[in-house]
Amino acid sequence: MRSSFAKSIYVGAAVLGLAGLSAVTTTTASAKSYATAGAYTALADKSQNVTVTGTNAIYSKPGTVKGAKVVASKKTVAKLAASKKSSDTFYAYGTKTTNRGSVYYKIVTMDKKYRGYVYAGKTAGTFTAGIKAAETTTAATTPARTTGYYLKDVSKNTLWTAPKYTDIHAKKVSLYGVSKTDPFTVDKAATKTKEGSLYYHVTDSKNSAISGWIYAGKGYDTTITDNTKQDLGGLTLSSSDVAATNDNSVTVVYNGTGSKAVFVSTDKDAKAGKLVNNAKNAAGQTLSEFVKSSAPAGYRVVGAYTNGAQYGNNVYVNVTESATSKVALYVNQVDNGNVKVAGALNVNSSISASDLSIKMDTSLLTGVKNSLISDNLTKISNSLDENGTVKGTKTYYTNAGKAYHYEFTFESTPFNSDNRNASYGDTLKAGFGAKLVEGSATSNPTDNSWIA
Repeated sequence: MRSSFAKSIYVGAAVLGLAGLSAVTTTTASAKSYATAGAYTALADKSQNVTVTGTNAIYSKPGTVKGAKVVASKKTVAKLAASKKSSDTFYAYGTKTTNRGSVYYKIVTMDKKYRGYVYAGKTAGTFTAGIKAAETTTAATTPARTTGYYLKDVSKNTLWTAPKYTDIHAKKVSLYGVSKTDPFTVDKAATKTKEGSLYYHVTDSKNSAISGWIYAGKGYDTTITDNTKQDLGGLTLSSSDVAATNDNSVTVVYNGTGSKAVFVSTDKDAKAGKLVNNAKNAAGQTLSEFVKSSAPAGYRVVGAYTNGAQYGNNVYVNVTESATSKVALYVNQVDNGNVKVAGALNVNSSISASDLSIKMDTSLLTGVKNSLISDNLTKISNSLDENGTVKGTKTYYTNAGKAYHYEFTFESTPFNSDNRNASYGDTLKAGFGAKLVEGSATSNPTDNSWIA
């Protein structure tokens, strides 16, 4: 009885042992098979700003490679995709492709909180999943007033090389040596794409080496006549240590407009009744220069009598209505080669402000309303011609996913003829030759508000 029981235990143990061995063998055979990743490739000049789509998590390594850990879950990534904060925009700067053909991009948020690899599809150089290309800023209209701005607080209102969190390389500009009486000039404006907040690019009128972007609140409003009520963010329209008094100021009256401006001298010997002569304000302007730069929006000074102006008195200025033209860009020649891309341009295709970034001396487009612009046409043509060949900002793709972009060259010959009868305020026509070139486009934001 005991012998038989012992024997049965032994046989049972043997059977269990075989069963256990079988289980181990099965587990080993079905162990997860991992992908392997190729060499890391830095994107270099192809680095770009992107946003996540919210469909794919971010990993410490390409997600299917052994040892990959979740940096940001799909739930977190979905929140980042919906975020209205520029700090949650990403910068793509490297890539790896697995042996299964999956392409992963190395990305990092602008605030550097999240960094890792995200799946972007099966074709290198394109994004079909995980991320998409993004423009972090949008060109905005330069304000009607461009001169006579001051930093509201030099110790707090920092300038940036690019609006904060719109460029991974953005950094603060040193304001060493800048005084609260230093006037600044605005040369372009932009809004943050995510927040819609307005920024002005400004340059110190006393030191052109100091320039950068600053938050501009709601921006300069031509309908507000009391400059102390302008909402300009980190800027102000008056130097904080100069107050207007009867002894140091002259009131400028623009006839027929209801608009006034106050010139405040920095001359320590200024006194009511004394001649202003060549005294300057905090912006370094003489009274004559101030009169012209402070004219109400939509007007030009045609008669200003500042000789004999005295402190504590008024100066009356004659003005005339002015108008500013815009320029409509179009394609008058196109070379697509033998390449077929989606959305290819044709002759007479319009070129929008977002299609390319070009510089223009916009002062040439403003003159006396209804007067012919013909005297300035050659200068305008030369200003456009100085851009040379301009790389477009849009990327076009073939059916196979190969990237191309257009390069644009201004055609100056027909410009004067097409616009010879145009007046200030009319829209001018400017033709460009467009050539399709292999490679992705890059964007260099410029104020293109003058483009119709």
